[in-house]
Amino acid sequence: MRFFCALGLFCLLTTTGMALSPDALGLIPWPQTVQPGRGVFQLQPQLRIFSDPSARESAEYLAARLRNVTGYPVPVEVSTPANTNQGNISLSASGSQPGLGGEGYELAVHPGEIRIQAAAPAGVFYGVQTLLQLLPPEIFAAGRLAGVAWRIPAVRIADQPRFPWRGYMLDVSRHFYDKQQIKQTLDFMAWHKLNVFHWHLVDDHGWRIEIKRYPKLTQIGAWRKEIGFDLAANESTAYAPDGRYGGFYTQDDIREVVAYAQARHITIVPEIEMPGHSTAALAAYPELSCSGGPFSMDLDAGIFKGIYCPGNAQTFKFLEDVLTEVFQLFPGEYIHVGGDEVPKDNWKHCEKCQALMRAEGLKNEEELQSYFIRRIGKFVQAHGRKLIGWSEILQGGLAQNATVMDWNGGGAEAANSGHDVVMASQEFTYLCYYQSLDRPPQLKAARRYLPLDKAYAFDPIPAGLKPGAETHILGVEACLWTVFFASLHEEETMTFPRLCALAEVAWSLPGPQNVFFSRRLESQLSRLDQAGIAYWQDHAVKIGDWKPAQLGSATNVLEWEVPPQIVTPGKYRLSLNYSQGKQELVIHYAVLLENGQELARDTHEGLAGAGYNRVPKARDWNYFLELPAVKPDAKYAVRVSASGNGGTNSSGVVFLEPPPAQAKK
Repeated sequence: MRFFCALGLFCLLTTTGMALSPDALGLIPWPQTVQPGRGVFQLQPQLRIFSDPSARESAEYLAARLRNVTGYPVPVEVSTPANTNQGNISLSASGSQPGLGGEGYELAVHPGEIRIQAAAPAGVFYGVQTLLQLLPPEIFAAGRLAGVAWRIPAVRIADQPRFPWRGYMLDVSRHFYDKQQIKQTLDFMAWHKLNVFHWHLVDDHGWRIEIKRYPKLTQIGAWRKEIGFDLAANESTAYAPDGRYGGFYTQDDIREVVAYAQARHITIVPEIEMPGHSTAALAAYPELSCSGGPFSMDLDAGIFKGIYCPGNAQTFKFLEDVLTEVFQLFPGEYIHVGGDEVPKDNWKHCEKCQALMRAEGLKNEEELQSYFIRRIGKFVQAHGRKLIGWSEILQGGLAQNATVMDWNGGGAEAANSGHDVVMASQEFTYLCYYQSLDRPPQLKAARRYLPLDKAYAFDPIPAGLKPGAETHILGVEACLWTVFFASLHEEETMTFPRLCALAEVAWSLPGPQNVFFSRRLESQLSRLDQAGIAYWQDHAVKIGDWKPAQLGSATNVLEWEVPPQIVTPGKYRLSLNYSQGKQELVIHYAVLLENGQELARDTHEGLAGAGYNRVPKARDWNYFLELPAVKPDAKYAVRVSASGNGGTNSSGVVFLEPPPAQAKK
């Protein structure tokens, strides 16, 4: 982790000439300018919050948080800042310095008072988030705490975001998250100054939004017979009384969540996937497909074949009816239509699609997809909204006024042609990838690897932009596809701490504070602990690797020493993790050695390779070895018997996870 190596090398000098260590404040995302003061502001039982009318909602938000943990009454009074008395907090949605914009703010903490000023309510809200981070981490606790010194260091901050789009996408089609879980997601977004919640409501695996004109979408399309994806049935509670797996949001649920998001200055962008990834809709209304169905919601029944038939006029009538109800539920300007990974074989063999192509002068199925998106785009635009879709909407020509969400390329192309772009590169923003080269059995993930430092290194401005085209880069979005994650705990574990990094990428300008990110992250993780939010913690220790040179054509014996600092009695997990190469590594057994003598053995055939890492099978590359006791001055090692599967071109990393600390008897 290159930038982490520079920790402690320098302090950031402010305009006051005083030295400020950024990790002392622990702010994430880091503000644009920070000037330290002298002394602290101490919360007292008589604390009051003064607010002008436009900032009252943020004042009530702040007061509720302070009351919750301090037990102080913290009344809110609508007043002008001039009426503020010493020892209180004032919020104003006017009077900030020019140039900070609608989301910028000024925060001044003095020993006698605190003032937050902004040009608009959103800026006040973000100033409140920074103020909360200046308090001890216990401010994020669930209830009242005694014995905490509620002090805030004196400081002056002027801040504004780098990008207007700071997003987080949650896929609720693969696995359903109820409205309370969605609200918890919105809460942690707000703490990180994220302002767009991309709600992936529709895909092959489930239709999650009530559409009153088409009730079968949720009667049929919201449910499947089992959880699937190699997950245990008890990894989720999203079951109907009849045992079917899934769920959906009523329109009243949607309105409630939208209002909750608005109170946190978060815009919800709904995604109604089309023309592909539409099995859930076609299971309910198969007549909208090229074949006429039938379609099943069972994961083993060709669920990825769902694609609407553009040659059927009823398809567009259906989608326009659906979108009309979506418009009524979501007040934001953007409607996401997906548009990704569209298999076009059905269209090639569909007489109605081919007839439409001839009538419209379309050369190929890529242009047919463009026709589909353009037609929907015109409908969306006619209703005062903006269409946004994944990178594939570029295929065949981009619809006028469409915005691209770039996940696999094309961002620079779209921006250069005058289209707005949200950068969601899978290489840097896909939170469904492993956070460590170690792959523990209790946590499944997609096969790729996105460590924290790589997420933090993301540059949202793509290469190859024409002069001035960077203004079309709206911002950054972190994406969590929930194929392997069915619970809120797993969502949080995969999201954090990488979302902390991406939140700073989206808000803060690159600068010298980058080298202090990991120390500031320690403060943020303490806040997550207090809030009860789960996050990834890497307990395994890298003890070695294997390379092609170590592998012969026959069975090979590989051995690695166990570092003495992790030797303790208990059960160890040995993990052999493929990193690259053409062949898999076949593992026959693993043993634990003490001074060269075998103490424990785990014998089962394991495979470490690209194919097996795509859909994790936990025991394939994990071996469990019991150390009953530790002898003084003994040397410990692990040994495996392995061979190449079809060749020796395989490389990987070996981790050993020590047992948890032994409970005192």
